[in-house]
Amino acid sequence: MTTQVINASPRFWFSSTLVCFSLSLPGRSAAEPTPPEKTHDAPTQTLIVSAPRSGLAELNTPAALSVLTGEDFRQAKPQVNLSESMGSVPGLQIQNRQNYAQDLQLSVRGFGARSMYGVRGVRIYVDGIPATMPDGQGQTSNIDLSSVDKVEVLRGPFSALYGNAYGGVVNVDTVTGSQPDKIEAVLYTGSYGSWRYGVKATGADGSQAGDVNYAVSTTRFTTHGYRDHSDARKNLGNAKLGVRINDVSTLTLLINAVDITANDPGGLTEDQWHDNPRQATRAEQFNTRKTLTQTQAGLRYQRQMSDNDDLSVMMYAGERDTTQYQAMPVATQANPLQAGGVIDLTRHYQGIDTRWTHRGALGDVPLTLTGGLDYETMTEQRKGYENYTLNNGVTELGTQGNLRRNEHNLMWSLDPYLQSAWSLTSRLTLNAGVRFSHVQFDSDDRYITADNGDDSGNARYHRWLPVGSLSYAVTDDWNAYLSAGRGFETPTINELSYRPDNQPGLNYALKPSTSNTIEVGSKARIGSGLATVALFQTDTENEIVVADISNGRTSYTNAGKTRRRGLELSLGQQFAEDIQLRLAWTLLNATYRTRACGSSDCSDGDAIAAGNRLPGIARNMGYASLAWSPPEGWYAGLEVRYMSDIDVDDENSQQAPAYTVAALDTGYRYVLGNWLMNLYGRVDNLFDRRYAGSVIVNEINGRYFEPAAGRNCGGGVSLAYTFQ
Repeated sequence: MTTQVINASPRFWFSSTLVCFSLSLPGRSAAEPTPPEKTHDAPTQTLIVSAPRSGLAELNTPAALSVLTGEDFRQAKPQVNLSESMGSVPGLQIQNRQNYAQDLQLSVRGFGARSMYGVRGVRIYVDGIPATMPDGQGQTSNIDLSSVDKVEVLRGPFSALYGNAYGGVVNVDTVTGSQPDKIEAVLYTGSYGSWRYGVKATGADGSQAGDVNYAVSTTRFTTHGYRDHSDARKNLGNAKLGVRINDVSTLTLLINAVDITANDPGGLTEDQWHDNPRQATRAEQFNTRKTLTQTQAGLRYQRQMSDNDDLSVMMYAGERDTTQYQAMPVATQANPLQAGGVIDLTRHYQGIDTRWTHRGALGDVPLTLTGGLDYETMTEQRKGYENYTLNNGVTELGTQGNLRRNEHNLMWSLDPYLQSAWSLTSRLTLNAGVRFSHVQFDSDDRYITADNGDDSGNARYHRWLPVGSLSYAVTDDWNAYLSAGRGFETPTINELSYRPDNQPGLNYALKPSTSNTIEVGSKARIGSGLATVALFQTDTENEIVVADISNGRTSYTNAGKTRRRGLELSLGQQFAEDIQLRLAWTLLNATYRTRACGSSDCSDGDAIAAGNRLPGIARNMGYASLAWSPPEGWYAGLEVRYMSDIDVDDENSQQAPAYTVAALDTGYRYVLGNWLMNLYGRVDNLFDRRYAGSVIVNEINGRYFEPAAGRNCGGGVSLAYTFQ
């Protein structure tokens, strides 16, 4: 039995009384039924992540915040991956692996770049329900892009107030039904045998107490895949039902389900990539693949308790089943301590977030005070099997064999938080806050043999997470802010599952990492657009990094100290109503500050030198788009993305080369009475550039590269009818 307790005392970088800023945790969408407007002298520059779709919200928010609308994800887009539409967000590195078994590679300011699958280091919410588990492991597979109303990306120190995962926050709100009722059918087809089709219906009934609104959608996506052995199928459903109980309270029911079957082509060495980027020989040999099903439901209750007080309660529960076949040689599994090459996971998760908000004043100073308690829990049944069977002396690879691992794991977190915003003067606002995050992990080993002892154990992690900012409105159209905060990130269950020394049992030596961030930024409204700049530095201790990857299995260790320094610039501008320009640039220098141990220990000289770049992170990213989009008739758009070279391992021995790619789209909208038809086509990687879409960090066999698709095209049609 192993127990690990890690605790940290709170330290504060600001001398004012410990208070907290009014960061609105994911909750009500701007389009949902809301209680009547209240009149009070609350601060006007409160940090609200769930902000309305307007430049004013981004302007007044004292943090690096980007807001994308639903149309950004739907206009002339396949609507399959978030990576199609989020290149305009500075600081966000989002890459399509061309591998639907491993999800997107998403990182914010370099946090999450090490993830081999799913999303790490970034908190994700969909309609207030976490798509990130209590241990910090998240996924984007259940996000229905056809239903997105807006997506908010928060970067910087204020992300810490969301708890475990300090890189940033991605908050997705889906559409809320409104009058008149509307039904829409969509069809898309593209290169590599890709098809996507679906139906969406939205509407509302009534205008007083008892109002009901609804939004229901279902889609199916299939593809042969760009690479060999990369075909996939995905079914997705999303539903949102809102009811106005009375004049001061609302209730919203949320249901989401996803079903994915995908082959896994794996990575390639540099020689393999240059020889034939579409090959997947090893994957075909072991028939590497993954199946996933997830169903979840949530219930959100909101009530205006008085003119100055609001109550919000969010409850949710879900189940996620995953089976994955890895390319693990039979000889490797001959070791009786091996857990096998087939992973079988069943996870049940649930949680509740209760929040009270009060608007008032302390003396002559208006303030908003929010207190809450967030509880999340996940139980996991983790089994491992051999990925081969013996039939009449013949070894069949890629089939489920004997049981080699059986664990019951429990992860839960309990986080009280307190938040407030103070309007010190008409132009100066103080935002400050704290969250106490407690995360506990318990493992019960149920696979005990003569060669494999009892590996049960537990670990507990505690952290105080203080943040604070001062924002100043230079003019009504120009704001500046200074912020600082501390975040932390615990190991996920997956990261604890395997030890770098290849011994059995969980990796209890893995510690959580902590970071201190300071950021200065400014935002200005220029004409009808918004310009932003953010300069930041983040120092991290015990950063969790990849030790090595072998036979599809990843182990992790703690590095020494790391530092991220960066500059983020963005500009959005509207011309002549129908022409829109977007520009973004990110400069990020992410390095090891002290000598750190790599795949095993430093005794064999395998150490990461101070000054080495953190792998998986681009030093420079650029984005530019120009769109002409009148409400009817022809429209068109041009998009250009740049990514500098990316190191693939801690030793900086190889790099994925820099690249620049372009995309072009055009379409036609036709309105006839209550009907709207939209025909469109697009070409991605217009100049057929060969590049690595993503990298597998520290892959021990040198299979670092996941090739991006060459020139590819697609087109679609949507047909909508509005009932009036």
